[in-house]
Amino acid sequence: MRRRPLGRPVIRPAGAPLLRGALVGGAAYAAGRSSARAARREQDQEDAIAELQSQQQPLAAAPPAAAPAPAAPAPAAPGSGAAPSVTDQLVRLGELARQGLLTPEEFAAAKGKILGV
Repeated sequence: MRRRPLGRPVIRPAGAPLLRGALVGGAAYAAGRSSARAARREQDQEDAIAELQSQQQPLAAAPPAAAPAPAAPAPAAPGSGAAPSVTDQLVRLGELARQGLLTPEEFAAAKGKILGV
């Protein structure tokens, strides 16, 4: 075990607490400034989104121009009947649940309705 020589005592400079305070304070200042910059950037993005949405709402609210009605209904596809089969409905329901568009409760209720339970 090595011992420190007794000849020189450990001397701490008088400005060490000030230097430590400056480092901690500077780091806190930089973190706060970075946080403020991120908050301002997020607010700018939210303002831009709100502006775009307000521009698009009048377009969506305007009634569409009268479209000419089709002359004759399109013939049904060869494999499709009047109503989709129970299997097709369950497959579609499962896809919606996997995509996260249905909650588990909604999925269970719709499945029960299809199966007649």
